[in-house]
Amino acid sequence: MTIATSQTDRLGANPFVVEGPIVAGSGVPGPIFSLGSTAWGSKESEWVYCKLVLASTTTLQPGQWFQWDRDYTATLLTTSAAVVGYRCGVFAGASQAPTQSGGPAQSISLAAGTYYIWLQRNGQAPALVTTATAALVVAETTATAGLANAPASATVSSKAIQGVNFQAANQTFTATTVNGSAVLSSLGGVNPEGGPFIGASISGTGIPGSTTISSITYSPSGVVQSITMSANATANGSAITVTATGVLEATLMRPYISKVN
Repeated sequence: MTIATSQTDRLGANPFVVEGPIVAGSGVPGPIFSLGSTAWGSKESEWVYCKLVLASTTTLQPGQWFQWDRDYTATLLTTSAAVVGYRCGVFAGASQAPTQSGGPAQSISLAAGTYYIWLQRNGQAPALVTTATAALVVAETTATAGLANAPASATVSSKAIQGVNFQAANQTFTATTVNGSAVLSSLGGVNPEGGPFIGASISGTGIPGSTTISSITYSPSGVVQSITMSANATANGSAITVTATGVLEATLMRPYISKVN
């Protein structure tokens, strides 16, 4: 299974581009589409066009969970803010040229202001999740904005997210490490659509604890060339097994906040 990476159904729509900040009187049009407009793509994907108002500088990461109201105003999903009955989905990521570090979709830092973004509600997508249980049908909210949880049993006082499951509890791939370098090379079991994904926690021989994937470098043709870690390797290694968690491939089936656990 792999995540959705493109869509062409609605002329001009690109779910990997954030529009804004929109400033009244600036001459920059916004919104470009009607709020609630949908676009479709590969892997049964559907995106919804939503408004996002940020009160302060915020970093958005592919896979972050959002909810939106009936007016299609989106907010980062948390247990305290989650509203039963609201629909939810994940952020696709910000567009970058494939030759740049970070690849086709990566994190983006946005200043306070009004933006318009496409949020994925159906199909296969990277999703931020703490504990994950493979094939679990119901996930849940957490106190951390944009982060979901998918344990074997529900957490009391969290809010259930109906309509999502995970292909696996983690992802593994192989790589070469160089002592003192943050770059993983000679990758195996890696592809742009299937992951691993930016922001994922990784572990393996020679990889320090609490290390995450900070960027991914692609060739002009879109092949994953290397992965940059948030910390330097502590040993040389060839074809070591690396385990990635925290940002996993999810199957979205028009999720919504269904109840308080």
